[in-house]
Amino acid sequence: WSRGLGDVYKRQSLSRVGQSTALPANQSKGNRVELDQGTTVQFGPLPIEERGAGAMFYKTQFNGYSVKFSPYNEGRIAVATAQNFGIIGNGRQYVLDVTPQGLREVAAFDTVDGLYDCTWCEANENVLASASGDGSVKVWDIAAPPQMNPIRSFEEHGHEVYCVNWNLVNRDCFLSASWDDTIKLWNLQSPGSLRTFAEHRYCCYAVAWCPTNGETFASASGDCTLKLWDIRQPASTLTIRAHEFEVLSCDWNKYEDFTLVTGSVDKTMRVWDIRQPSVPVRIMPGHNYAVRKVICSPHAGNLVASCSYDMTVCFWDIKAPGENVCPSSPYRLGDQSTHQMPPENKAS
Repeated sequence: WSRGLGDVYKRQSLSRVGQSTALPANQSKGNRVELDQGTTVQFGPLPIEERGAGAMFYKTQFNGYSVKFSPYNEGRIAVATAQNFGIIGNGRQYVLDVTPQGLREVAAFDTVDGLYDCTWCEANENVLASASGDGSVKVWDIAAPPQMNPIRSFEEHGHEVYCVNWNLVNRDCFLSASWDDTIKLWNLQSPGSLRTFAEHRYCCYAVAWCPTNGETFASASGDCTLKLWDIRQPASTLTIRAHEFEVLSCDWNKYEDFTLVTGSVDKTMRVWDIRQPSVPVRIMPGHNYAVRKVICSPHAGNLVASCSYDMTVCFWDIKAPGENVCPSSPYRLGDQSTHQMPPENKAS
């Protein structure tokens, strides 16, 4: 804890030293778990009396780590989960569909270690990949028989895999980022990784392909840097000292491929113009703890979402008037602060 929030304790394989990562004696039985106290918890879609009309909730057995919309089916999502908040235990990859009756489970794949991220294949609507705490990348096919999954298990990383990201332009390849300080490039036709990128000096927490250039990607690391890479080049093409503390997330603006956003343990988001990278375009404080994830909107070039260990999700207008300040009224979900969404727009 001396190094702050974020996933900065880096587990250092503590969960594998004299401890089992299997489920405890109160084993899962289908979608129900019997607790030691004799009570039973129901997993799956919540009844309307618990969730309220107009809302859809699905209770996963383990703690959620990542959710991704399918690029093919607007009503389908993938959810990566990890037991005990990802510190020790199993994982489960869910695929859920939105139906008139609520969220319906399409598929669920169990793993021996927690899952920290997932990404949909851009070339096959039934295929997705998961980032696992045992250092592997699992690839699933929801159209294949259960006994054939995972259809691939790439096992080259030396520590936890924390992020996976599929190429939006060259749709046959994807990246993985790991706590072994490396990034690896993969495709499903090759038996192993195509290349390893090993310049970061500490955990690689995030990796993101440029949305308009299939050869370029960005990475965020615990060494406090944001790096840009071109897979045709032997080394990174740009290194930015992005924050004074660990950088946990990064994403490209979908409308300006020279603009990136980073989130850090220092509780801020920063906007960068890679044409002039010496200083950030904007510093955006507002969260009370580490910024775990930042995502640029695919629908508006000025809109960015962030989630934090302060248990809130915020929406930001990065083009709003002002300099190096938090927008005057960010939409904030998850707390009871004064920064709330207007009543007519408030989410359930």
